[in-house]
Amino acid sequence: MTGPGRAMAETPAPAETGLAGGVAAASPRQWPLGWRPWRKRSIAVRLAVSSLLASALILLIAGLILSTLYRETTERAFDSRLLVYANDLATNLVSPSDTEARSFGALGDPRFDLPLSGWYWQVGRPNARPRDLRTSRSLVGVPLQPPDNAVGEAGAGQLRKGYGKAQDDRPLRIIERTVDLGEEGRYIVRVAGPSDEIAADMRRFTLALTTTFALLGLSLGLTTLLQIRFGLAPLIKLRAALGAIRRGEADRISGEYPQDIAPLAGEVNLLLETNREILERARTQVGNLAHALKTPLSIIVNEASAGDASSELAVKVREQAAVMRDQVNYHLDRARAAALAGALGTFTDVEPVVAALVRTFGKIFYDKDLTFDTSVTPGLRFRGERQDFEEMIGNLVDNAAKWAHGRVSIRAEVIGQGEYPHLIVTVEDDGPGLPPEARAAVLERGRRLDETKPGSGLGLSIVSDLAALYRGRLRLDAAALGGLRAVIEVPGDASPAAQA
Repeated sequence: MTGPGRAMAETPAPAETGLAGGVAAASPRQWPLGWRPWRKRSIAVRLAVSSLLASALILLIAGLILSTLYRETTERAFDSRLLVYANDLATNLVSPSDTEARSFGALGDPRFDLPLSGWYWQVGRPNARPRDLRTSRSLVGVPLQPPDNAVGEAGAGQLRKGYGKAQDDRPLRIIERTVDLGEEGRYIVRVAGPSDEIAADMRRFTLALTTTFALLGLSLGLTTLLQIRFGLAPLIKLRAALGAIRRGEADRISGEYPQDIAPLAGEVNLLLETNREILERARTQVGNLAHALKTPLSIIVNEASAGDASSELAVKVREQAAVMRDQVNYHLDRARAAALAGALGTFTDVEPVVAALVRTFGKIFYDKDLTFDTSVTPGLRFRGERQDFEEMIGNLVDNAAKWAHGRVSIRAEVIGQGEYPHLIVTVEDDGPGLPPEARAAVLERGRRLDETKPGSGLGLSIVSDLAALYRGRLRLDAAALGGLRAVIEVPGDASPAAQA
């Protein structure tokens, strides 16, 4: 595993490549204003919010309807009481006694004699002067005005009712009735009572109704949450099963599911099995192709060496055969990685791979007396094939060791929370570093900035391609040690045991 230079060009950022196993986002759907925050909400939240809003709206409408009906009922009951008094006054009008001598008593209710009690009656001809009116003592000589916005017709025998105000601005409920006495003309009978009794009844009813509906709404909310939890339990179970497959803890979805979800679980299991078969066939085909190509190349090299090994033709054949072998290995490795990069449930422990690479390169570069500083969080895992991870990290460490004066640093950690965390591996050295403008050039396949260093010019190109295949990225910075810092970001996480 050798590298051609000192740096690698940056690959696209995770948001562009769909890092950590995500799928590249399609063009955003146009949502109505105010709905965009809800497009990523869970089904449980959507069901709960929609159900609670619908229940609240229904209860509100029902409360308004019941309040309106109760108010009408209360007004009718109050009007019935006033009508009894109005009919009593009308009876006195049609009595056979002399009209001017007719007497109107307290109507059996002493409140009509109590000044400004709120209970009033008044009898008089239309457009009569105040002194010609007969009124209750409670009016204290002030005429009772007709109701505002009265409901009903003004004809003889008709009843009109509405609200008004007394001389002390107290709200009143007023009914008015026209009595036709024939030759004697018409009289208007008005009876009023304090409407605050209606308001008091409405307040009591509204309080009772609000309390009842609040308890009912709370009960409906709790019931809805229980129903949602019970109804979505199979989906939660299915999600947990898929998570176990993604983490490598299971290879298929197991368990029983309702009849409307069971087909989905079956299709996912079938997809997983088909994926495994495709990967196995790809692995076999890659191996067959490697043997089919490497054998003729070996024969060509042997034939070229069998004759005059120092001839120009033999040297050229061996040189081009070596280039062909490197190219074949490069493309075969890329094809194999492309076939295996998306496999579910494939994980590689980071710590033993890094430890083995440090031991290997410590022996390879023993003459430089390098110090390898490693810092790997226990339990880290790369979500992919071990061979690919060794290829990526090995080339980075090899490149750093070639240029380091005496120290190479390797750090590995996991960043991000949730379903798709990222594995970050940082390799630094204390070498001379590389100018930013030269970093993009070394990524070209076969390009080497320093021919004095060994290598084929393919190592870092493979690293970059492998990272991209795993929807990761590669970037270069100046190292704190003085040399170059190579950072590779790929899908990974911490093992369940480490998280516990």
